[in-house]
Amino acid sequence: MGATVQNDTSKAAQNKASQRKISGSEALMMALVAEGVDTIFGYPGGAIMPVYDALYDYRDKLNHILVRHEQGAGHAAEGYARISGKVGVCLVTSGPGATNLITPIADALMDSVPMVCLVGQVSKSLLGTDAFQEADVIGMTMPITKWNYQVTTADEIPEIIAKAFYIAKSGRPGPVLIDITKNAQFEALTNEFINVKCNSVRGYRPKSNYTYEQVEKAAELINAAKKPFLFIGQGILISKAENEVRELVEKSGIPVASTLHGLSAFPAAHPQYVGMLGMHGNYGPNLLTNQADVIIAIGMRFDDRVTGDLSRYAKQAKVVHIEVDPAEIDKNVKTAVSINADAKEALQVLLPLIRKNEHSQWLAKFNECYQQEIEKVIEIEIHPTQGGLRMGEVINKISEKTKGEAAIVADVGQHQMMAARYFKFARTNSFISSGGLGTMGFALPAAFGAKVAAPDREVIAVIGDGCFQMTIQELGTIAQNKLPVKIVILNNNFLGMVRQWQEMFFDNRYSFVELQNPDFIKISEGFGVKAKKITERCELDSAVEEMLASEVPYLLEVVVEKEANVFPMVATGASVEEVRLQ
Repeated sequence: MGATVQNDTSKAAQNKASQRKISGSEALMMALVAEGVDTIFGYPGGAIMPVYDALYDYRDKLNHILVRHEQGAGHAAEGYARISGKVGVCLVTSGPGATNLITPIADALMDSVPMVCLVGQVSKSLLGTDAFQEADVIGMTMPITKWNYQVTTADEIPEIIAKAFYIAKSGRPGPVLIDITKNAQFEALTNEFINVKCNSVRGYRPKSNYTYEQVEKAAELINAAKKPFLFIGQGILISKAENEVRELVEKSGIPVASTLHGLSAFPAAHPQYVGMLGMHGNYGPNLLTNQADVIIAIGMRFDDRVTGDLSRYAKQAKVVHIEVDPAEIDKNVKTAVSINADAKEALQVLLPLIRKNEHSQWLAKFNECYQQEIEKVIEIEIHPTQGGLRMGEVINKISEKTKGEAAIVADVGQHQMMAARYFKFARTNSFISSGGLGTMGFALPAAFGAKVAAPDREVIAVIGDGCFQMTIQELGTIAQNKLPVKIVILNNNFLGMVRQWQEMFFDNRYSFVELQNPDFIKISEGFGVKAKKITERCELDSAVEEMLASEVPYLLEVVVEKEANVFPMVATGASVEEVRLQ
């Protein structure tokens, strides 16, 4: 009898719970949990306050990281997404809260980062009245999102959130923005909450679209090539096709080079890896692009920093392009064969058709170029015998001390290129940076986002003194959350990359690029982050060891040569074969 009463009581409680009115804000929390979200980066405000009130009751399910600026929330969500492969989530208020997200949203679109941005908005009745903190965030973000939508009723929330996550992570990943009016946050759902799963959207086709005949033709070109060259991009990392790429390389004997975002998708120590493509990439990959007879490009988009002058780019080569985004195929470089597909899927179909081969004489040309680069650039940069500390030697030392296992989050400028060039990545998914948009201030918030996603990994932010001051306030976020991020400031008291261009192309007319920097150590310690500054080469080894041994957040400022340049370099408008070593 007792058991029967308990069962009846349990059923009654369930019925009562199902009859309880659920607000739009709570429905949002439930939808996020249903999507597997565990972390939100955000900053509260008036128009999003009902959501934050609901979040208070979900603190055991959703970890909220309070940033110091909404831009930090967006970049942190990017760092989280890049290292985890999950969708990054940020939550901000209306008006300036939303507009402060514009830069990270644009950054995420350019760099194919899955992100859902949840933004508060004034009540539906006030839309269009220029109400306090009202901004047309839908109109502003339409060009820089995969999809955006304004929610004006609570009942829309479950379906729209499911749709947002599906669009953000499917096909070529990217940012989605959901603008939620305040009345929709307050009002109750008219029916019980239903966990909606979204697997398709009318008019949106992120799936592969190719034929087996296209794959056969690609295989024929690859098998017959005398000087084939493989380019890999971030699409390899997104699709988790690292093993398939390695099998292709080792089976075919083809040399392989990486784009900036493709770094760490292939082991740097592999004998067929020839380095990085692009403006400050390695000498051989750039020079020999215009000698290859077949170029196989996988998960990359032939952006201008890779191609240089398109009218003189790889005109002798037949191009095979494997790319998930059909808009990128034949956009910049015309293809002989295109395969519109996820990289992993396409490679799994292609691999059985590839013949065992070797291209030792062709590979030897890359090795010859690399020896020239070692002699004229690399040795001088990583083992200098005179002058001040060099950025390259600092990165090389960190690479050696971590055995290439750390995750490097680089900001934008000379230090970014030095990190890309001189850190020898031994582990996949280990380089995070702002590539397409080139956003200064990216690294500090992105690094703590990455650390939240991968607490067991060593995460090192490599930042210039100019970039650091753009998001310096996020030291407070790092300190408050006790995130043991390691921060390396390479300080040359210049906006280094701009200064290099002014030296090389504007007759040394240094127009507003020299910085009078603050005391970074005092500022860091003021936030509660341990810090150290070094100026001499003899201090470098022990300082890096001390930083890496720290179990708390640590900032290492390294004063480097003021007017050192990054080489090799393909100047804007030049052909890739006009790459300069000095």
